[in-house]
Amino acid sequence: MVKENPKTMEIKEIIEQAKKSLADLTGFTSPAGIGFKPEKEGWTVTVQIVEKKSIPEGMDVLGIYEICLDAKGNLLGYQRKALKKRGDTGVEEAGLGE
Repeated sequence: MVKENPKTMEIKEIIEQAKKSLADLTGFTSPAGIGFKPEKEGWTVTVQIVEKKSIPEGMDVLGIYEICLDAKGNLLGYQRKALKKRGDTGVEEAGLGE
């Protein structure tokens, strides 16, 4: 639950709110928070989520998303920034596959 006073929100609460918002909108499960950045009017949280499970697991397709929240933790927007296979060390830009 997001606290009313944005000054008292913990980073963990902000990340959890972003993960919940992304899961609710996309239907994907088990998002993981991998980045956090305070902004002038809120926060940007980077989340990684399994978009397609594969066998072996190293071939799972992961989406990297940026979620923007306002100072109260309300969703302002989200965007998939990249796709990668779990075993890859690099990141492929979304929509720019070869």
